[in-house]
Amino acid sequence: MILGYKNTELLLCLIPILLLLLQIIPSLLLLWKRNLELDGNDLRIKVIGHQWYWSYELGDIGDLAFDSYIKPINELRLGELIFLEVDNRLILPVRVRIRFILSSSDVIHSWALPSFFIKLDCISGILTVFSYFFNIVGLYFGQCSEICGANHSFIPVVLEVTLFDFFKEWLKTI
Repeated sequence: MILGYKNTELLLCLIPILLLLLQIIPSLLLLWKRNLELDGNDLRIKVIGHQWYWSYELGDIGDLAFDSYIKPINELRLGELIFLEVDNRLILPVRVRIRFILSSSDVIHSWALPSFFIKLDCISGILTVFSYFFNIVGLYFGQCSEICGANHSFIPVVLEVTLFDFFKEWLKTI
């Protein structure tokens, strides 16, 4: 036996501790960097999932809030997509860092925008936070992609990314 019994025991305790320290340091640096990214947001949007509709709150702009329900088939206009159009779209400015805060009022929902590779779960009592920077103007569609009950696919998400001047005009209409 090259090492004594006590030396081997000490070595076998120190190696896992050193490995854990090697993992903790980069993880803490990444968390710190992520926290700095979230602090630099220009706009905060709170998304709340309900059965069969979404609620949006723009807390930075005078506590504006609205609900977004699926548009009934008999109210659709020419060119609007069946089961994907809503009565109130979420309109956001382009080239503005936006912090989304997601939650649910009842069951698990999933706020999904496949065009941007976004799919986040909205869970009651838990806040899911992420930051995004939209750099393309356009109209984007998504749906709740969680099995949250009957008619869960009838909870569409419509995001309209527009220029900042149009966004300001939209805020005046709410």
